[in-house]
Amino acid sequence: MHAGPRLTLLPRIVIRRLFAIFILTLPSLCVFADGTATVSRTASALAREFVFQDFEFTADNVRTDRATRDVVYTGDARFTQGIALLTADELRYNRAGNTAVARGHVVFTRGPMRMLADELVYNIADGTFSVEAPRLGEFPYYISGARASGSAQAVTLTEATVSYQEPGVFVPQLGAGSLTYTSGPDQRIHTSNTRIGIGAVPVIKLPRLSQGVGGNSFIGNTSGRIGYRGNLGAFLDLGTLVPVADGLRLGGDVGYYTKRGLLFGPAAAYDIATPGGGRMTGSLNTGYIHDNGNRLTDILDRPVPTDRGFVTWRHSQGVTSNLRIFGEINYWSDSEIIRDFRRNEFYPVQQPDNFLEADYARDNFIISVFARAQLNSYYPVQQRLPEVRFDLLPSLIGVQGIYQKGQASAASLTDDSPLYLPASIDSNRLDAYYALYRPVAYKGIATLTPVFGARVTHYADANGKKDYTRYLGEIGFDATLRAAGTFDYKNEKWGIDGLRHLVTPRLSYRYIPKADKGSAYIPPVDDQTFSTYLQPLGLDEIRNIDQISPTNTFRIGLDNTLQTRDKEYGSRDLAMLNLAADFRLDRTAPDGEHDLSAIHAELALMPAPWLRFNLYQSFTPQDFTLREINTGFSINDGSLWSAGLSTHYLKGQINEYIAEGRYRLNETYQAYARLRYDAREHRFNERSFGIIQKLGHNLWTIRYGISLYEGQARESKFGFSIEVRLMNF
Repeated sequence: MHAGPRLTLLPRIVIRRLFAIFILTLPSLCVFADGTATVSRTASALAREFVFQDFEFTADNVRTDRATRDVVYTGDARFTQGIALLTADELRYNRAGNTAVARGHVVFTRGPMRMLADELVYNIADGTFSVEAPRLGEFPYYISGARASGSAQAVTLTEATVSYQEPGVFVPQLGAGSLTYTSGPDQRIHTSNTRIGIGAVPVIKLPRLSQGVGGNSFIGNTSGRIGYRGNLGAFLDLGTLVPVADGLRLGGDVGYYTKRGLLFGPAAAYDIATPGGGRMTGSLNTGYIHDNGNRLTDILDRPVPTDRGFVTWRHSQGVTSNLRIFGEINYWSDSEIIRDFRRNEFYPVQQPDNFLEADYARDNFIISVFARAQLNSYYPVQQRLPEVRFDLLPSLIGVQGIYQKGQASAASLTDDSPLYLPASIDSNRLDAYYALYRPVAYKGIATLTPVFGARVTHYADANGKKDYTRYLGEIGFDATLRAAGTFDYKNEKWGIDGLRHLVTPRLSYRYIPKADKGSAYIPPVDDQTFSTYLQPLGLDEIRNIDQISPTNTFRIGLDNTLQTRDKEYGSRDLAMLNLAADFRLDRTAPDGEHDLSAIHAELALMPAPWLRFNLYQSFTPQDFTLREINTGFSINDGSLWSAGLSTHYLKGQINEYIAEGRYRLNETYQAYARLRYDAREHRFNERSFGIIQKLGHNLWTIRYGISLYEGQARESKFGFSIEVRLMNF
């Protein structure tokens, strides 16, 4: 199912805790019944109190029913054990039948759990019980039924109703003709004649359900969206998943867009226990549409096809405690399908990945198999078909405190880039790295770590020759110095109880000579990419191993942290300032930078939990030119209101301001606004305003929104939506 409001009708863990109320009641009643046998049958004094083995029973009246020979307790009858309390209008114990009975306004509480009933009967001999008209719950979940019966191993409710919060018109409910919970190692829930709905209105009917209680959700989820966008027209999206087997839910999504057509596709989700104590989780979302609207062009300026669709699959599996498998498949028929119909999913990840990886981890090494394929021909992808890798984690080799680390890999690589020529680059590569290093510490305040490493890379399909092998070496060191100062400063208004300043100067050096040798023979699959941050310095950390530049560089850094005592535990950070830059000894960077790189600065101020400011910037010290600056400021007054302002500046490319805010008008309504201003183009890229309404004990959220856009190539200039969602629980 597509991202959006999701409904999970009943977590299994809560079901298990609710049925535990029955189980926890049984030993209390058993000891209570045994204890009452010692009470004199002729006793009838008021305000009597009895204590037996950590259990306490009190009642105003104790008598014997001559007809049934029951010991009867009435008048504020109470039975307690620790935090457990059982009360009723009348409590009875029958020695002949070895049964205990509670009648009239039966109430059992244990901490936050609470059960009400008309009558409770417990058979001490075989441990079975029955309850008439049980109502039980632990906020926010409630269960009721006509009758409950069973034992410590299994409980069955007839005409059962499970609701989120107290039953009402807008409250999600699950109803069943019978609902059985079995305890033990294989904890399960079975239902028959199952109804899932809102209030008394059934939405889904199932003949039966059988689910284990070890997963994340018991029933399923649903989502919905209704609104209008100029490029799509009026639209309605609906999706649902229902359980069909233990841990498996199947369903689908369907959406109708008046300007485009019908988008539909199956969906699935699974959370299944595997042998050996592992779990296998994942989801599948699909969609297909015969698009009759104005489709425009894709990122390669090619016409978008009429038949469009997508497939998204995510999988994660713990096979054993050492072996894990995970991956993603994202097939898009064109580069704009998700942007057009699933906008909220598109902006976080605009270039999807397709990979599958298996990792086997031990104490000091990891073996992995990684495959990445190009399923979307309009994006450049460095395909690995596959890559097998061995990583030797840092470990002591037992010689004068010397540590080792390393890695080795074999990969079949392909780069079918649609944006550059040549269109296809193929490479079969073997690569290995090994290094020794020895940390030298001085009184816990300084550490110097010399590093000696080597990397060998063999290309079986070299450019201009049959093969090529490159040998590289590195020497260097990493040094840190730790210092701290404390100050007896207090400020009650800001919650400051003393100050501690942590200072950590850092100095690293790497020398990797002639790293660009043989570049004419090397197929550049893993080449350099655009980034504004400082790149990894060590030879083992470099990812662009097919396009390495010679290195003779010092990296200088200074980390600062200001802390105060936390009221609850430990300390909390008030401010952080980190500075870093590279100094190149014998070359000028190919992008035109000087020997001294841009200075990178990170600043964070958080003097109070309700106030925060962040800044990242880089500038060239030679002429103090600002290359990049990103800022963020947020302030809030609890749940009443919040406001935020952020900026994004990249020289010659981005100059954007974003403002967001919300204000709670009352218990039901909240207003929100979002503005995005492009200073380079002198326009508001986005202006969004709306009202959020909450209904039914805050279960339902209705969002009314209006959005105005400028400068977007595909999005319409105007959008209006009403989103109704059932909050997750």
